[in-house]
Amino acid sequence: MADRRLILAGCALLAAPALLQQAAAQPAPAMPLGQAPGFYRFRVGGWTVTMINDGFNRFPANTFVPGAPPAELRALMDEAFMAGDAITVPFTITFAQRGNTFLVFDAGNGVTAATATNGRMIANMAAAGVDPPAITHVMHSHFHGDHINGLLDATGGRAFPNAEIIVPGTEWAWFGDTANETRSPERQRPAFANTARRFAPYQGRVRQVGAGEVIPGVTAIDAPGHTPGHTVYRLSDGAEQLVFLADALNRPEITARRPDWYFVGDFDGSVAAVSRRRVLDMVATDRIRVTGYHYLFPANGYFARSGQGYAFVPAEWSSAL
Repeated sequence: MADRRLILAGCALLAAPALLQQAAAQPAPAMPLGQAPGFYRFRVGGWTVTMINDGFNRFPANTFVPGAPPAELRALMDEAFMAGDAITVPFTITFAQRGNTFLVFDAGNGVTAATATNGRMIANMAAAGVDPPAITHVMHSHFHGDHINGLLDATGGRAFPNAEIIVPGTEWAWFGDTANETRSPERQRPAFANTARRFAPYQGRVRQVGAGEVIPGVTAIDAPGHTPGHTVYRLSDGAEQLVFLADALNRPEITARRPDWYFVGDFDGSVAAVSRRRVLDMVATDRIRVTGYHYLFPANGYFARSGQGYAFVPAEWSSAL
């Protein structure tokens, strides 16, 4: 019996290399392509803030910051490890919930082509457990398409069916008067028709606001220049604060380092620069956490004074709330 066991063991040892070769010859399972869902959460007092990624676009650097000296722009891009001649512009949407209030600052790019690199908000909302009918307020900073197109769903209906739509009164008045179309930069003129289309299903649900408290815990702050009525918002709960900077800046590696430069989306570059410096001074002096629309995900952190401008310092990433 012992001899038989030894023979069987020897046969198994002889077969092992062949079995290992067969296993090694099997192709590894294909790794699924794509990224993990793009959302990130943190707290501001009693508010739970959820940052939701909406994809990205790319723009030629030389036209994106048209007032910048080319060599100086190239140096800033190299310092930020921006390779090539294009600037990647991310989109990140700020959601905040406290009690029965569930708000979103701007509405994202909306429905886009399957091959597009932007328009990821709805899928990432689902992954984050954020249900569009649960949104009580959509608070707009301004009316460029990447901020309002998401008001409509794939059928052309309300993407946020139960929400009150809060808009800066100055912005509403400007884009509601078609006579202003010819007074706008040519590339911004399509925004007039787009604004009318995107807000049409929300008739009776739009509330115009000025600077000051909008709802408990949310204050509007005028920051014109990017558009005539561009507005940023302060979220607060007790001593805890967060400022949503919208498009007061674009990529902070460039526009915070040189706040006096304007970028291609600015309606009035000189006015935008004044607003940019004012809000940067505020958040840097008071050490207020910020979120931004066109910052690298998860698009939240702080600004510190540095050289001619400011440096963006990302907030520490945490796996816990």
